[in-house]
Formats: sequence, C-alpha cells, structure tokens
Amino acid sequence: MSFRAINAKYLEPLAQFLMILGIVALCQPWNMLLHRYGLTITLIGLVGFMITTKVPREEKDENTET
Repeated sequence: MSFRAINAKYLEPLAQFLMILGIVALCQPWNMLLHRYGLTITLIGLVGFMITTKVPREEKDENTET
C-alpha cells in the first residue's frame, strides 16, 4: 500500500473527523476542556485536510481491462 493510498483511505477522513469533532466540541456545553480546545482541534483538522488534499490520488492504469 503506497502513501497515496494510505492518505486517501485514512488521513483525509481523519482530518475531516477532526474538523467535525472541533465544531462539536465548541458547541457542547458540558465539558469545559473540550470547549476550550475546540478551536484548536478544528484548526488542526483544517490544516491537516489542506495538506492531505494536496497529495495527488493514485492514477488508475488505463491498459488493464476490468
């Protein structure tokens, strides 16, 4: 498994999950620790997503028949 495949399968969804988790952490009223670091979690997810989307996808071989 190449880095491009790992990036597409694991790292991009992880970055998206971090962004969603950060937004949820900002909006919830129960845990002050999550609320305090919600913006940081969102920003880490955003920067991670920006980096992982710059890695090009694997090219499919056009010579193989399906």
